[in-house]
Amino acid sequence: MDVRSRPDVRKLFAATLGVLSAVGGFVDIGDLVAASQAGALFGMAHTWVLLVGVVGICAYAEMAGRIAAVSGRAVFDLVRERLGPRVALLNLVASWLVTVVTLAAELGGVALALQLATRLSHLFWVPLAALAVWLVLWRLRFELMERIFGLAGLSLLVFAVALVALPTDWPELGQGVWQVSSAGHGWPLYWFVAVALFASTVSPYEVFFFSSGGVEERWSAADLARARSNVLIGFPVGGFLALSLIAVATVAYHPSEASLSTLDEVARPVATALGGAGLAAAVLAFFAVTFGAALETGLSAAYAAAQYFGWQWGKRVRPREAARFHSVLLVGLLLGVVMLMTTVDPVRLTEYMLVLSAVVLPLTYLPILVVANDRGYLGDRVNGRWMNLLGAVFLLLIVAAAVAAIPLAIMTGMGR
Repeated sequence: MDVRSRPDVRKLFAATLGVLSAVGGFVDIGDLVAASQAGALFGMAHTWVLLVGVVGICAYAEMAGRIAAVSGRAVFDLVRERLGPRVALLNLVASWLVTVVTLAAELGGVALALQLATRLSHLFWVPLAALAVWLVLWRLRFELMERIFGLAGLSLLVFAVALVALPTDWPELGQGVWQVSSAGHGWPLYWFVAVALFASTVSPYEVFFFSSGGVEERWSAADLARARSNVLIGFPVGGFLALSLIAVATVAYHPSEASLSTLDEVARPVATALGGAGLAAAVLAFFAVTFGAALETGLSAAYAAAQYFGWQWGKRVRPREAARFHSVLLVGLLLGVVMLMTTVDPVRLTEYMLVLSAVVLPLTYLPILVVANDRGYLGDRVNGRWMNLLGAVFLLLIVAAAVAAIPLAIMTGMGR
């Protein structure tokens, strides 16, 4: 029997698109690095960044999902039509380049997770990781991909379990949430880490993937409640997982103010708390979240290009009928492999990716706000007053992060 004919099963999996989108955005390779680094250097002092990120991405993902459900078209599909080809082309070029660099970083994260598991160099695993991602994107149905890797990403809950097992001073940890402090490292570094963490939580590809996923799942106006449940369950879960990373790094590393630079160091507190089983679970979690994010970024790059040029696109379409869509996807994967085979450190690449991501954020989020207010597409489902206020305030924060990203990167030597 088809899952769609069984309401109980469908309800169980209703939020997996949101979970996959959030895991890809909140706890991909970018957040594994940025969140852990934030906790090690500054304790819980960046918790507010995650909270702001969760509220903001929920607002814009809700807009993107509503656009997909009401219009039957993905966000980028409407951007060119609404803003014109020149503005949309600038948006496409910026977001596509950042998404491909992000894809390379995610492939690097998969390879690093496999290196932790096998002790073989991550360079050995890079081409195999890309091949595995391509095969999943080529052969696996969208709903099945969404459920497997969305739920697999929840394995990162091992960090929350480890936090309970570690000797944690809970009152002190809670007090640190309300203390915004540079912890002796200087405010430029504090704000650089804040911008990097913010960029990792609202990565440009998240909303493109989410709205395109809604079209893949054939949402209609009748599915608005489902779209909102994806947002209101999936993205807060992603925020909680990222907060767990910050908290574990705070307990394990902040007293000595150690600076983290490898996934092995991120996993070490879990191994300390839970032994070999904990380490195995952490490695599995790293693999799951980075592999899921690689799927998400690979699709997002192909979605954006195909929607801009008006090509046939989507995993529901036979590859022969969407050849250009699948070609862009393959090119993105190959470019990611080429970048990594230059022997660039995947963690270092992630840091550069986060800065670039912060710079292009306004080009991603402004068009969503514009389309979400267009009655020609949404009729009476356009944004209300409070949603527009929230969207405008969040957009101002995005612009501030974009303006500050490069100066802070220069001032702090990329956080070194």
